[in-house]
Order: sequence, then C-alpha cells, then structure tokens
Amino acid sequence: MSLREFLERFRAVGTPGGSATGVPTDRTTERAAELEPALARLADVQQEAAQIRAAAEQEAEALRQNAAREAARMVEAAREGAPEVRQQAAEPLLREARHEAKALRAAGDRTASALRERALERMPHLVDLAVADALRLTGGRWEEP
Repeated sequence: MSLREFLERFRAVGTPGGSATGVPTDRTTERAAELEPALARLADVQQEAAQIRAAAEQEAEALRQNAAREAARMVEAAREGAPEVRQQAAEPLLREARHEAKALRAAGDRTASALRERALERMPHLVDLAVADALRLTGGRWEEP
C-alpha cells in the first residue's frame, strides 16, 4: 500500500459520535496532518534507499562480470604457462635420471673393460687348452690342409 493510500484510509476513518464543544470533530484529520510530513519524508527516504539498492546491484553485477573476466584471463594464463611449469618441475628429476644413466653407463664400460682385460689375460691359456684338445682328438698329429 502506498503512502497516499494509507493517508486516505486514515482520513476516512472518523471518530464515532458527535463532537463536543472545543474539541475538533475530526481527530483523524488532525493526526493525519501531524503524520503527513513525517510519512512524506519516510517515503522520500524509502525511494532513496531503493535507488541506492538499485545502484548497488548494478555495481555488484559489474564487479561480478569484471571478476569473471579476470578469472578467465588467469585460467588462460595458467594454461599457457603450464608446460613451462611442468618442465621446471621435471628438470631436477631429469637431471638426476641423466646423472644415474651416466653413472650406469660408466659402470657398464668399466665392467666391459675388465672383461676384455681378463679375456686377453686368459686367451693364451685357453688357446693352449684348445690346441691340446684338438691334438688329442687327432692323435697328436698336425695335418696341413
């Protein structure tokens, strides 16, 4: 109900019975006259409050939209930077893996070198054994081809 409707209803309600001498006949009108300025100011304040709420809602919506745009930019930037971040995160692990691979390769090379040296050391003896076995099978005779 608007302020005007309230005041009209308030004025329409009268006091029952006749008026006495020196007493106003319509107290309702008198009360309405007293309240009308305060209620009018209240209506102005309510209208101003509604305008302030509407402006705040518009500003809040603008802030939400700006925040959504900024969030989208941040997500896009994070997606673009993700490969570099992954590479930086993996670099210590890759460095350690390369170091381990290099150490394993060096250990393998040392083992292979030791086997070659051992084979070279044992080769004359093994050749002597092979020749002795061959001579035994042939009856100790050497035949030229």
